Amino acid sequence: NPDEVTFISVLRACAHLAALEQGKQIHAHIIQSGFELDVFIGSSLVDMYAKCGSLEEARKVFDKLPNRNVITWGAMIARYALRGQGLAALELFVKMQHEGVEPDRVIFLSTLKACSSIGAIEQGRLIHDQIIQSGLESDVAVGNTL
Repeated sequence: NPDEVTFISVLRACAHLAALEQGKQIHAHIIQSGFELDVFIGSSLVDMYAKCGSLEEARKVFDKLPNRNVITWGAMIARYALRGQGLAALELFVKMQHEGVEPDRVIFLSTLKACSSIGAIEQGRLIHDQIIQSGLESDVAVGNTL
């Protein structure tokens, strides 16, 4: 039977190839194997569904995960921002912080993109303040986004 590493590798391949149907089949195997609630496999599932264009499925997996890490949050927030769903990205950003997860560089970049896409200037200023507090304002990509 496939292990955690095998499932993650195959999900990454499905995401890279935008192979949604194959990803769904792998997801079914993951459920049968009892790995569905694993944070690393869950993060890979969220990423695969989101990169394959199925944000609804990505969100279903995301919402079922009992534990989410910065990668899981980042995958969901980034895909919402990239798909022009800035409000959903910002709502998740706030929820993430309420759950005690600290944003990383990728999440800050995604939330700034989300603010820009919906004209959320005040929210962008608040995120800018957080970026300064985190010491990431000197990061080239973050600086260029600001």
